[in-house]
Amino acid sequence: MGTSNSYGGSGGDKPLVPSWLPDGGSAPPPIPPVPPTVPPTAPPGTNPVPPVPAPPVLPLLPAPGDAARFTPARSNFTRFVTSGGSDRVSLGRAISHYVSTSLGGSGTAARRMGASRQASARLATILSGALANGPREALRSLKLESLAGHPIEEIFLGMMEYVCPEGGTIDDSIAREAFVETIADLAANGLTDFDALTAEQLQTILELYAAHAIEARLCNDIGTKAVTLPSNVAAVENIQKQLFDFVRRSVSDVFMTGLAGVAAMTPDKVVGFVTGVYEQAFAILQSMGEAEVDAK
Repeated sequence: MGTSNSYGGSGGDKPLVPSWLPDGGSAPPPIPPVPPTVPPTAPPGTNPVPPVPAPPVLPLLPAPGDAARFTPARSNFTRFVTSGGSDRVSLGRAISHYVSTSLGGSGTAARRMGASRQASARLATILSGALANGPREALRSLKLESLAGHPIEEIFLGMMEYVCPEGGTIDDSIAREAFVETIADLAANGLTDFDALTAEQLQTILELYAAHAIEARLCNDIGTKAVTLPSNVAAVENIQKQLFDFVRRSVSDVFMTGLAGVAAMTPDKVVGFVTGVYEQAFAILQSMGEAEVDAK
């Protein structure tokens, strides 16, 4: 939940995904050039009027969003936090409303994770290359051969600029924070030797990264401004653990439904695979939130 401490939250009136950024990270389309106008032939003895060029075609600005789109989710998330993590119904309401209403569904939610999806695809490509061609060859391709044999945390820190290069947007910051959190979780998940990487471990790394990215996005959107964390350190740790475990369960369920096998994929299929992971994870997250409410 580190990012939520440094950002004031998304304004509801801002478009979730600008109309010219369908993939969450592309530049606006260039303005098409105006074709030259051929002046008509003027009758003898007259002064021809110069033609008026057609105005350039500008991209349409997206309509403002609903300024209150995040309010119900934020209110419920605040109740969960102020309860010290005991109010699971409010957590369920916060997350289900966040995905279904604040973001307009799992498809938009996944598209909004532009930098994190790109980072996931790069990470999957690097790790699948390590499985196919050997870890040293994977490091050599990144000009990181000097890290061969080093602790896995050092290797992943060296990969950071390739996986999630530093940028100036909140989306970029979320992608990098998620990668740092993933590195911190490697040892606790039995990931200690890059040279002995397995397909199962690759899946675990991708699960960890996607879960941390979704958690950071959620905290930035609905875990800010109105939320004051309890002063009890144990309560704070409990809240953070519950939220991350909740999100990770949704990501893990995706891999169990048949989207696994990234190690055998060609690079051109990795992006589609990653988009599917995020979209299905948000859909499952919404269902899990609704289940918490129904279990009341």
